[in-house]
Amino acid sequence: MANQLEFNDDLQRDDSQSLQALVQNPEGDLHLSFFLESGGEFALPAMGIREVLALASDQITPIPNVSPFLLGVLNLRGEAVWVADIGQFLGEPKPISIDHAELPIIIIEAEDTMLGLAVASVKGMQWLESHLLSPVENLAPELAPFVVGEWRVSVVSSLESPLQLLEPASILRSERWVA
Repeated sequence: MANQLEFNDDLQRDDSQSLQALVQNPEGDLHLSFFLESGGEFALPAMGIREVLALASDQITPIPNVSPFLLGVLNLRGEAVWVADIGQFLGEPKPISIDHAELPIIIIEAEDTMLGLAVASVKGMQWLESHLLSPVENLAPELAPFVVGEWRVSVVSSLESPLQLLEPASILRSERWVA
């Protein structure tokens, strides 16, 4: 069955000081950051995430004649949940590799609708302040409906590269799923 994905190295090492700082000193809102196959880093607000799983690719059942972004469905405690290649959905040229022992899946939820987003890797949870978001310069048109803004390294010192914030409800309601 599905295993809960362990988030970051600090938590895996049981570094209690890092965990206490994360829980006791929140600034902003909690977000989950992840990487696409191309190395691009994105974030989703924690409030839009139902759970994060690591699944063997054979636990996703392919469905013929559906959108090319959809990898198939998974059984999540008796509920059928579509799983999508979020990189392909956002315009990435390279599809996600399903040849790994486990594939990270982020289950997003809004208005009683769930969707699993297959990603290359999950970086972890972090507190980020929404007022520090900047508009994304040179944003690709296919990303515009889904990207709220980005946190820049020059503004958020804990970042290694710009981090773009995605809006889960916009992803779920997109007309791209029927194309």
